[in-house]
Amino acid sequence: MGKQDLLPGTLDMMVLHVLTRGTLHGYAIAQLLKQLSSDVLQVEEGSLYPALQRLERNGWIDGEWGLSANSRRARFYKLTADGKKHLAAERASYREVSGAIARVMGMA
Repeated sequence: MGKQDLLPGTLDMMVLHVLTRGTLHGYAIAQLLKQLSSDVLQVEEGSLYPALQRLERNGWIDGEWGLSANSRRARFYKLTADGKKHLAAERASYREVSGAIARVMGMA
């Protein structure tokens, strides 16, 4: 998925939302996004890992090293309280913008 394929901030919002399900490592996040979107969204490592680093830097997620199910070292991420607040604000903004686009396109 290229940056031009999503509205700015959409990937961050979707990652935060996926993490409401619990602690996940990067590969699991990418697979869940793919699954939930019926294979429409295929997030590449080059997009996902910078997003995870940005979210962690902003204090919206915490990352911790551990072992994955196949005994590989992986960084596991969980949503923080600030991340939950940010997600709520992003959802509201996204709802407003997507509704406006739908109205302009005659889809609402």
